[in-house]
Amino acid sequence: MLRDDIVEYSLEAHHSEEHGKKIRKTIWKVTAILTFITFIEVLVGIVWTKTALGDTSWAWFGIKVGYIVLTLVKAAYIVLVFMHLGDERKAMKYVILIPYFIFIAYLIFIALYEGTALGNILGSN
Repeated sequence: MLRDDIVEYSLEAHHSEEHGKKIRKTIWKVTAILTFITFIEVLVGIVWTKTALGDTSWAWFGIKVGYIVLTLVKAAYIVLVFMHLGDERKAMKYVILIPYFIFIAYLIFIALYEGTALGNILGSN
């Protein structure tokens, strides 16, 4: 008796060589984009530290905002590519990504608000 629950489905895929090349090209492109964004994040972390910037709080604030933006871009790109959301209609992309960005903004707001409150409590002692 042939069991259908242990069939190796990858052996049953019949793609042309052109389709295979297109898939490999997409994989390399995704890898390059994610590697580039990660490289920028690591480079900024190595080169610009708070002590290297001196007492310029605006520059340090800009670096923190830059990290948040790069992380959100990378996360959105991962969702679009690996969860195949990039193949959906524009409205479906917005339905998924907009609540995600609102939630992340809310988390950042809460972290900053609580951090400020904690700083005020610790600073008053």
